[in-house]
Amino acid sequence: MRKVLKLAILLILATAAGLAHSADGQRAYDREAGRHVEVIVADAFLELHTGPGRGYPVFRVIPRGEKIEILFRRTDWFRVRDEHDKEGWARRSEMQETLLASGAKLPLEDLGHRDYDNQPWEAGAETGNFGGGNVNSLWVGYSLNQNLAAEFNVSQTLGTADNSVIALVGLTHTPRPDWRFAPFLQLGTGIIEIQPKATIIAPPNRKEQLAYYGIGAKFYLTRRFILRADYRSYVIFTKLDQNEERNEWKAGFGFYF
Repeated sequence: MRKVLKLAILLILATAAGLAHSADGQRAYDREAGRHVEVIVADAFLELHTGPGRGYPVFRVIPRGEKIEILFRRTDWFRVRDEHDKEGWARRSEMQETLLASGAKLPLEDLGHRDYDNQPWEAGAETGNFGGGNVNSLWVGYSLNQNLAAEFNVSQTLGTADNSVIALVGLTHTPRPDWRFAPFLQLGTGIIEIQPKATIIAPPNRKEQLAYYGIGAKFYLTRRFILRADYRSYVIFTKLDQNEERNEWKAGFGFYF
């Protein structure tokens, strides 16, 4: 019962924190970069490139005082439309000097280490220890928003008494995804197939349901690649009178796409 209560509390806290962060209107406005908002060029000029990168040539220069409409953002580049219906890409460093109709500067949030609009998926591999034996894992995740992600995980464990295959589905909540070293909470459930080892009489394999909660952290090596470490506590719901508990720690690398 204690384990079930802990899982419920963690789920409530993670969901509440995610909703609270999503409800922050200013950050949401910043992240969308004032989508379809008109701003005024305040610098001497603003350069429009043919694509979102320094390697793309400048094809138009917009002078001070003209209006542009922000269409969308891709990392540090903005797709904009000028008064003559010409569309191009402007750098963030120039866009942060533009002005709203109120005269205030356009508020821009630093997207930090990841572009969630163009990199909602993540995948990776980890290795470590599960209940005293070795474990190797693969995971695939999808970001529901900046804080909350759904994750699917497949693991194989190699122990002295048994081997097992684990399939999990769960939620990962990251309170501060903008930090380079970003801690997170985990909660989920799944199934485990336990394959006992025996020298004379081999007991049959057994499949059990399990649940887990845990903590971890991601360290952004680049915008696309991360170093990740997890610690989880598992409860295996057996058909016997007493459930089993296992602890797991592992680390590995992942990437966004």
